[in-house]
This record gives sequence, structure tokens and C-alpha cells, in this order.
Amino acid sequence: SYSWCPTRFCAGASALPPLSAPSSAHPEVEGGRQVGPASDRPHGDLCRLRSSSLEIKEKEIREKGSEILREQLDAAKKELKLKDKECERLSQVRNQLEQELEELTASLFEEAHKMVREANVKQAGAEKQLKEAQGKIDVLQAEVTALKILVLTSTPSSPNRQLHPQLQSSGTRGAHKCGGGHVRNKSISRAFQSSSGKPEPSSVSIQSAGKEEREMDSVLFAEFLLWKEQPSLDRSTAFLSRIYKEDIGPCLSFMRSELSQLVQRAVENNSLTIEPAAVSALPTVKAAALECGGPKKCALSGLSRTCRHRIKLGDKENYYYISPSSRARITAVCNFFTYIRYIQQGLVRHNAEQMFWEVMRLRREMTVAKLGFYFADQEV
Repeated sequence: SYSWCPTRFCAGASALPPLSAPSSAHPEVEGGRQVGPASDRPHGDLCRLRSSSLEIKEKEIREKGSEILREQLDAAKKELKLKDKECERLSQVRNQLEQELEELTASLFEEAHKMVREANVKQAGAEKQLKEAQGKIDVLQAEVTALKILVLTSTPSSPNRQLHPQLQSSGTRGAHKCGGGHVRNKSISRAFQSSSGKPEPSSVSIQSAGKEEREMDSVLFAEFLLWKEQPSLDRSTAFLSRIYKEDIGPCLSFMRSELSQLVQRAVENNSLTIEPAAVSALPTVKAAALECGGPKKCALSGLSRTCRHRIKLGDKENYYYISPSSRARITAVCNFFTYIRYIQQGLVRHNAEQMFWEVMRLRREMTVAKLGFYFADQEV
């Protein structure tokens, strides 16, 4: 007999030996029923039924497993397709980034080369400008040196006629500016001369009597030192206020007060021109003879005098004829303003005491000119 085992049957059902058919030659009957091999038929049918049902179940299981596997395979294929698309997209992004990087690198190199070229051009231009500026500086330094030498070798007290052509005779010079090129009076230490050119006896006797002595006024010197700390042309300072009151104002005070004020303003602005009357023809501007004077009448004093010079105030077209005495008074004030401008510009290399005495000498020239004294060579 066989013991039933589903697992064994399923695994090796085909290996079991077939059941032999009962022999009909030896039938057995027990109790009116047939007994013998025929009694095993239900058991065999049961086994076959069980075997077929197991096969059906196995088939169903296989079909379900295959279906599950197919579904998983389809899902894997779909996922693989998505991965392929993602890889393709990332590859396109990479290619695009590489292309943009190449373009950016090329543009950066081009921009760098352009900047280098521009820098080279600017450097060359800057070097050229530097050379030109250095040349100009050298020229300006030479001019400043020459001007300093001019100031040191030619001061209002001892002018150099070769360096100041305006001090030459009127026949060999042209028009000149007051302040920048006006005629300066000679040193007052020389003997005064009369209008006829002869020495005054009193001046000769004074000169021969002895050497001139001088003593510094402490108040005037203190005012000068205070002004020298910050030199300017501001007339409100104590130094210039005193000089305006005691020297400049009286020296430029003429009968024609209105014209006198214009002359003083032009001298202060360094815009007054003095020139010989014979240099050019009379101006075409129509002005009253009383206002501008004439070769025989001074426009400032109103007196009938021989006028060999005339003045021009700034950019105005009118010329005013002046007498030798009026010209000496104007040039004395111009000399003073010229010297203090030199001090203001730092062109005078003397000590404070020397500057002070030069200022005092120029003040004395203004006082002497105001009193009517002038040198005969100023008339020519």
C-alpha cells in the first residue's frame, strides 16, 4: 500500500508506477459483493482527481506568476525609458552648458585682449602727455628762475635798463602796461633836477653835506610784519590803510576827481596803460577835449602843459593826455603796487627789514612826486 503525500505526488507523480488492473480470473466475492482488485478503483480515481486539480492550480499559479513578472518587466521597461529620457535631457543640458562656457570663455578672452589694447594705448598717451608736461615744467622752471633773477637784479630802487626796455627813451620803446611794464622813477638818492634839466643847488648841497641816515619806525615795521604774514591787496589792513591814507590817496588826487578815482582803480587792477603820445595817431572816438585833454593840456590837472604821454584805463577806448608831473605821480604809485605784488607772489628773496626799507623808499617817491618833483629824463 502507498501513503499519500501531496508534495511527493506533485514532485514525482509521473514517476509512480501505474496501478495494475485487477485480474478477472480470480474474482472474490464476500457477502454477495465482489471482493478483490476491483475494490481499489475509488482510491485511484481520487488520486487522479487530486493530481489534475493540482496541475490546474499549478498552472494558475504559473500564469499568475508570469503575469506578475510581465507587469514588473513592463514597469522596469517604463522606468528604463524614463531614465533614458532623463539621461538624454541631461546630456543636452551638458552640451548646452559646454557651448555656453566656450562662448563665454571666447568673449572673456576677446574682452581681455581689448582691455589690454586700450590700456596700452592709454599708457602710450599718458607717457606722451607726461613727456610734454615735463617739457612744459622745465620751460616754466626756467622762466621762473629767469624772473627771480630779474627781480633780484632789478628792483624799483636799482632798475636794469637792459632788462626793462620801458626805461629807455621814448623814441625806442612802444606802449607798456602799468604794473607789468610801467616806467619806474630813478632812485631818490640822486640829485633832484628842475624842469630845465639843471641840478637844484639845494639838493647838491644836501648831498655833499653828508651821508643820509635812517631810523626804523617800530609802529610801521610792526604793521608791515603783520601784513607780510598773509600779504594781500586788501586795503582794510592796517599797513595798506595807512599807505592809502598818507601816500596813495594824496599822490593820485588831481583836480579832476572823477578821473582821479578811475585812474586809482585802474592802477589797483593793474590795467592802466601809459604810452608816448607820438606812438600812434589820435583815436577815432569822439570825446570832449576837456575830458581827454590834449597835447597842450593835462586831463588830470587841467593845466596847460606839454603832454608827451597819454594813459588808457583798462579796455576803454579813450586816451587821456597827462603832463610829466602827473605821469611821475602815477608811476610812483605803480612802482609801489608792483613791489607789493612781487612780495605777495613770493618773488622777493630779501629779509623783512630789507623789504620794509624798500617799501619806505617807494613811499618817499610817492611823497616827492606829490610835491611836484620829477626827473627830467621822464619827460623824454
